[in-house]
Amino acid sequence: MKVHRPHRPRLPHLAGDPAHAEWRDHTVTYIAVAALVVLMVTLVVWLVDPAPPKTITMSAGPHDSSFLVTANQYRKILARNGITLKVLESDGSVQNLRRLLDPKQHVDLALVQGGVADGLDTSSLMSLGSVFYVPVVVFYRGTGLSELSELEGKRIAIGREGSGTRLLSLKLLEANGIAPGGDTVLVPSDGMQAATQLVAGEVDAAILNGDSATRGLMLRLLKVPGISVMNFDEASAYTRLFPYLDEIDLPPGVLDLKRKIPPDTIHLISPTAELVARSDLHPAISDLLIEAAQEVHGMPGLLQHAGEFPSPVAHEYQISEDAQRYYKTGKSFLYRTLPFWLASIGDRTLVLLLPMAVLLFPAMRLIPALYRWRIRSRIYRYYGALIAIERDALADSTEEERKRLFVELDDIEASLNRLRMPLAYADAFYVLREHVGFVRSRLTAAQDGRP
Repeated sequence: MKVHRPHRPRLPHLAGDPAHAEWRDHTVTYIAVAALVVLMVTLVVWLVDPAPPKTITMSAGPHDSSFLVTANQYRKILARNGITLKVLESDGSVQNLRRLLDPKQHVDLALVQGGVADGLDTSSLMSLGSVFYVPVVVFYRGTGLSELSELEGKRIAIGREGSGTRLLSLKLLEANGIAPGGDTVLVPSDGMQAATQLVAGEVDAAILNGDSATRGLMLRLLKVPGISVMNFDEASAYTRLFPYLDEIDLPPGVLDLKRKIPPDTIHLISPTAELVARSDLHPAISDLLIEAAQEVHGMPGLLQHAGEFPSPVAHEYQISEDAQRYYKTGKSFLYRTLPFWLASIGDRTLVLLLPMAVLLFPAMRLIPALYRWRIRSRIYRYYGALIAIERDALADSTEEERKRLFVELDDIEASLNRLRMPLAYADAFYVLREHVGFVRSRLTAAQDGRP
């Protein structure tokens, strides 16, 4: 009957220069520890401080609106840094805000006019700053009006249904005692349609806001006999009652210097368009967007001074911490001197220096333990082979099997002769050699028939 032989553990492979084994022990140890550190750092990077996204989505405004034009300017600027900005057309600020508040829409940021967030929970949103004025300009038939309350009982164009202009108009009129359902007729039209109705006498006043109050349209209306623009003498009161409003002036001649239009300073009230984002917007993307806003809106204009926008003044939304940091200190040194993608990696690496240091100290202590384990595991593999040979020697074995066991012992001794062992483990090495001799003696005794 054939006796089942236990499996022999494979002896260490020592091909070539025996010094390679020691070199390999050190190399494998350091590589294993380095790989562990890199893996842990990578997990921290991606889980705690992920890389900025390559693509973000922005809800803008209607076709040919200033909101859409602005968003497309942002898109071109962000493309310089390898970031793709997907621009979505919308009906305006109201739809933009709803898209931001709906996670299923996957919209990252939007331009939102002040005054459209009443009754909505906007705690999940943050502002990167105000970027331009969206003035309220009231044209009316006649002269001498300076208060919205004087329009009671008249026909007023207040903006189309669902628009930010309509929402803001209703709030301003309500503050002056004019509400839907009364004697005042509120007409759902804005822009050129409202201006045409005003000139034709179909409405008595038109509240224009933002894109409706263009320079060209205001000039055309002011040249029409019998059409005047309302001077908000109570502008300061409006800014107190509605914190999202600012007081701005149209100086004499700002629309047409040659004809000095307007002839006198006109006081206006205006919300601002804010760059609003979801609270999980990546800080690096936030910096790029504010930088783009500075490039687009930093120049002087009809209603603003140079450098007035973007502005970190909070209105309806909390200014993000990243935006506050950017407005105070600007771009970091890395982002000023390196390409965006490289600066992003460097910035995240600096943030992780402390966690890396915490990981390195245990890793340095792990290296000696791992090295000891590799050396001892090599010795234990020899012992595994010796135990198997000894068991075979004690069993009833044939002459041929005993010869094979001697050959295996010779292989072990030859392997040990080539093995280069660190001095710290010399005692274990020589004990192993003694045990090889002990097993050989047991095998010789079995061959001679001695117990």
